[in-house]
Amino acid sequence: MKTPKKVKLANIPTPLEVIKYQNKNFLMKRDDLTGCELSGNKIRKLEYIIADAIKNKADIIFSCGGEQSNHARATTIAARKFGLPVKLFLWGSEKKIPSGNLFLNKIYGAEIMYLNKSEYEKVNDIMQYQREKLLRKNLNAYVIPEGGSTANGIFGYFSFITELMKQIDLNKIKGIVTAAGSGGTSAGILAAVSYLNLDIQVVAVNVLYSKEIITRKILMLAEAINLEYDLNTKIKSENLVILDGYSAEGYKNISKDKIKIIRQFAQEKGILFDPAYTGKAFVAYNENYLSKNLGMKYIFVHTGGLFGVFGREKEYLS
Repeated sequence: MKTPKKVKLANIPTPLEVIKYQNKNFLMKRDDLTGCELSGNKIRKLEYIIADAIKNKADIIFSCGGEQSNHARATTIAARKFGLPVKLFLWGSEKKIPSGNLFLNKIYGAEIMYLNKSEYEKVNDIMQYQREKLLRKNLNAYVIPEGGSTANGIFGYFSFITELMKQIDLNKIKGIVTAAGSGGTSAGILAAVSYLNLDIQVVAVNVLYSKEIITRKILMLAEAINLEYDLNTKIKSENLVILDGYSAEGYKNISKDKIKIIRQFAQEKGILFDPAYTGKAFVAYNENYLSKNLGMKYIFVHTGGLFGVFGREKEYLS
């Protein structure tokens, strides 16, 4: 197996905590604690992505996401730490007073191109076109796709499993539950589970794409890391479980019943979930595992996203 090089960004290992909620214990892997401004699951991916950008002599970093994208914010800050400018292609519109992740992108000096929904569906083509324009000026733009979901990026969640193995006996664990936007986190975990021949379900709570699309994305990304790094393993597609229907209100929205659970959990345990990813994923985890006393068998991964809460104060406080 080949191992890609990385830079140091994340504060790891992150804690694996036993938390008691509504008289039931469960395991939470605190990847929201990978850093401060650089917090959340994207940081593990960016350690490998930024290293590759430097190796490829990038002059500028391109990436994309929603206007409150955690990945876009993390990319901006990570790139700035290594002296690289950033251009973001965001689904959304200019705000008079930006908040949350968008505010931080502005503070850290990212150039931003806003796209409407139909334009954003072609964001990869748009970034490639902009890259070609810069190439004619002898400038090399390094393009990072949505969520940092590349073969080298998702290696961050392949190594996540080796970290977890030092914290708990994974032979006693039945599953690992994460939110799934672009699918990279789940794909890295699935590749590692397959390589290490672990009998563990990789449970992805889809918040953006349909069940069919996110399944295909995760399996393709897992296969990409398999080929790229000579894992020489069979990806265990049967270990992938998609929990569907927990983002029926739409990626950019969150229902009042989910907000109620997020607030209740925050007030009881001092841990806050975001509206796009972890809030929806925890509702799914609670319904499918924790409520059935399976919390010590299924690990919930808190993937961060705190800054996405800001700008949603009215919903969180209503």
